[in-house]
Amino acid sequence: MNKRLTGKIAPDRIRMTNRPEPPADLVARFQRTGPDSSLVSDVMDAMGLVGALPASVLAPTLPGKPVVGPATTVRNRVLVGDQTAHQRASAGFNGMAEMEGHNLASPGDIIVIEGVTGLSNMGGVSSQIAQRQGLAGAVVQGGIRDLNHSRAIGFPLWATEISPITGKWRIETIEINGEVSICGLLVRPGDLIVADDTGVCVIPIERAAEIVAECERKFDLEQKRLAAIAEGSHIADLPTA
Repeated sequence: MNKRLTGKIAPDRIRMTNRPEPPADLVARFQRTGPDSSLVSDVMDAMGLVGALPASVLAPTLPGKPVVGPATTVRNRVLVGDQTAHQRASAGFNGMAEMEGHNLASPGDIIVIEGVTGLSNMGGVSSQIAQRQGLAGAVVQGGIRDLNHSRAIGFPLWATEISPITGKWRIETIEINGEVSICGLLVRPGDLIVADDTGVCVIPIERAAEIVAECERKFDLEQKRLAAIAEGSHIADLPTA
């Protein structure tokens, strides 16, 4: 993938141009188990890790389309200055640069935006560009818009808000591929995101291999138990290993 940049953000605000890569089979292994945020949340609980957010906080726009992939991160803030939104709009100003995150992402990545509340941090054109670049989806703390467009093209997003109000002349993107906070959870470039209808999990990349191994163990056991239930087994006789 050509990662040519556009100059929408100063080079020193791009913390890394190549995020950490997970092992080649890791994403596929999580996909085999769902991907399932409930399962991941249980495993992280047992390991003493905090990393799950409910769908009541980060709502999916495309139910039934779970995703898993490494994070490419974007951080926005409210644009300050003397000009009004009207003046900036009239001048054709646009302070948003999440597109630069799309440009830097690898196929299968999930764009994770620490955004601004009440405003759209990602819209339909941005969703289409992200999809064209091969991104699997997006997670946004803050508003998104143009749901009819992202749904029509099948690009899933999870967001805390929906708003028609553009961020173009109200938001400034201040960092790409640095650490971001999503509803209180730390997300670093390369951390794995698991998102489904139930919620979103953030998996530290350095713990991902042991987490997926335990997810596989619990998933396989659950499949055995579900098969036994379907066959009429008594609850006391369900498999335990």
